[in-house]
Amino acid sequence: MNAQVEQPSTLHAIPHLIGGKESFGTSGRWSGVYNPATGLASGRVALASSAEVGQAVGAAAAAFPAWAATTPLNRARVMFRFKELVERHADELAALITSEHGKVQADARGEVTRGLEVIEFACGIPHLLKGEHSQNVGREVDSWSEFAPLGVVAGITPFNFPCMVPMWMFPVALACGNTFVLKPSERDPSTANRLAELLREAGLPDGVFNVVHGDKEAVDALLDDPCVEAVSFVGSTPIAEYIYERGARAGKRVQALGGAKNHLVMMPDADPQLVAQALLGAAYGSAGERCMAISVAVCVGDAAADALVATLKPMVETLRIGNGARGNPDMGPLVTRQHLDRVIGYVDLGVAEGAQLLVDGRGIRVEGHPGGFFLGGCLFDHVQPHMRIYREEIFGPVLCVVRVPDLARATALLDAHEYGNGCAIFTRDGGAAREFAHRVQVGMVGINVPIPVPMAFHSFGGWKRSLFGPLHMHGPDGVRFYTRLKTITARWPDEVRAEFVMPTMK
Repeated sequence: MNAQVEQPSTLHAIPHLIGGKESFGTSGRWSGVYNPATGLASGRVALASSAEVGQAVGAAAAAFPAWAATTPLNRARVMFRFKELVERHADELAALITSEHGKVQADARGEVTRGLEVIEFACGIPHLLKGEHSQNVGREVDSWSEFAPLGVVAGITPFNFPCMVPMWMFPVALACGNTFVLKPSERDPSTANRLAELLREAGLPDGVFNVVHGDKEAVDALLDDPCVEAVSFVGSTPIAEYIYERGARAGKRVQALGGAKNHLVMMPDADPQLVAQALLGAAYGSAGERCMAISVAVCVGDAAADALVATLKPMVETLRIGNGARGNPDMGPLVTRQHLDRVIGYVDLGVAEGAQLLVDGRGIRVEGHPGGFFLGGCLFDHVQPHMRIYREEIFGPVLCVVRVPDLARATALLDAHEYGNGCAIFTRDGGAAREFAHRVQVGMVGINVPIPVPMAFHSFGGWKRSLFGPLHMHGPDGVRFYTRLKTITARWPDEVRAEFVMPTMK
């Protein structure tokens, strides 16, 4: 559906934004943009060549000296104005997200809100950039630290959060004094352009923030350009690993967030109704197209599993599936026809592997939307760890129930998985929750919280093959990622004598 071929010229054309100006480039390549609820093309987006990427990087490099010299207070004031504009246009941004991604409007509005929280965090940049000072570290010697911007930095973002994930990156990067080139997903590109327009309206100088649309050619150009100092990425693990390795070879700082297989552990003392309600939103919200979606329920004991399945099954069967822009459905379509086919393929595979399919969402039809990319909620029981539907990230509305005899086995199950993004435990036992939270080898843990996404003033990121690079996103790690630490040691002596031994502070 998103083939990189010439698209009909009658479709709405979505440009790059480089140095404050629209550009369609000269590559002659286009990708279709579709409304997932109807399956119909709504526009076409220009795909950048390496030349267009170079122009965007050049515009960012030219704008960097003046922006870096802007005081943190004045950079924060731009962020304050941007925050006000995003709040004012939140419904418009949510509508754009729904029209190209497909998620329901309430979920899209929530995405905008979570992005806003990072802007709010970035508004505090004068405080966040304060260094440390030590007087008299030696006789008449003082030492202090400063945080300097890197220069041109880039963000490569996924289709599932076209507003929130870019805003996990660029508000902090810009507030720290960097200039930015954003390469959003070509599947839902319009939100990125609208954010760029709002930044300009907020007073951000031309060239400080640029948007280039594209595919692997654009990504490789960003990774190879010597003027790009750092790259942030969110997407699948194979691509995250590729970006980390190629970017690191080019001498760049890289944070690359990859895939996930998030587990929710249900202890025998947990309330099945509470757990079922939590799973309904965490597994099927946004049609499962979330890196923090719960895709595995690990039930400790058969009694807990039987109670959960009995409670959850009718809830999944009665999920309201529909066009996210109309009415108030629980779940919208998947993002593309190709992705729909991929997720259906996993459901087929689960049946072939011997898992028990309790709720089958295949073949669902939404009235008035015969071409939409819809899949109903799917629920598997008696899933085994060797099955591909357990091991691999499906990224759709598919929940697997795994049964284990005790908490130790549940924890070992999570620890053995290649991904370590997020997890949760539901229990009334504080001791069990504490032991699990401290022992499990996962980066983000929820206790009776199904999707433990940290607030903006903490940092987001997983462990193992869910994150490549040492620093997480937003929060304190975000500031560290987008700055260089400089330490200065000063003395003002009356006389200087040569010393031929290692300097010490005597």
